[in-house]
Amino acid sequence: MKQNFVVGIVAVLALVVGVFLALNIAPPKSSEPAYMQLYPQARALSDFELFNQRGESVTKTDLMDKWTLAFVGYTFCPDICPTTLAELKRVYPELIKLPAEHPLQVLFLSVDPARDTQQRLNDYIQFFNPDFIAASGEHNQLFPLVRSMGMMYSMSDNTENPNYLVDHSASVVVINPQANVIGRFKPHLEPGKLAVSDGEQILADMPMLLNP
Repeated sequence: MKQNFVVGIVAVLALVVGVFLALNIAPPKSSEPAYMQLYPQARALSDFELFNQRGESVTKTDLMDKWTLAFVGYTFCPDICPTTLAELKRVYPELIKLPAEHPLQVLFLSVDPARDTQQRLNDYIQFFNPDFIAASGEHNQLFPLVRSMGMMYSMSDNTENPNYLVDHSASVVVINPQANVIGRFKPHLEPGKLAVSDGEQILADMPMLLNP
């Protein structure tokens, strides 16, 4: 009888301790983002020299000491580019409020330099957010850069056609303050909708990256 009483007391104490721990000790944080595809190893970007919407030179130095969300596309893109930039525009005010040692910037990298002049880039990016960087350059600068980001692009049509299309990756790439690519937000696939990166997923994961 006495033994049963002791066992009962121990069980009650164990229950009380379990409840206390559940209420007062937070579960350990995940060490990896929930949505971003994290590369096994950070990828160093190739050296490059481009121009931005203000006619200024853009090099790897401009990515140092900042977090960068980069997207590859072109201004004549009929769907994925404007939709992705609109999504980044929507979440950008919340992203720049996140605690971070290094500031965050958005880079739109045009891979259609024949049509995307400085003035065209300026007019286009102003529509989304004047704080965004829009940059382009010669293909001998663009192709190695895009490839080092883990992305791709190619001219799918004859460029003699003024309305030619450009095939390009649709992910939003994350570049750390050392100018290394650490991962990407892949397009969100949903039946009946355009496949673009989800702004809410970016918002959910970036705090962990900005303030580990």
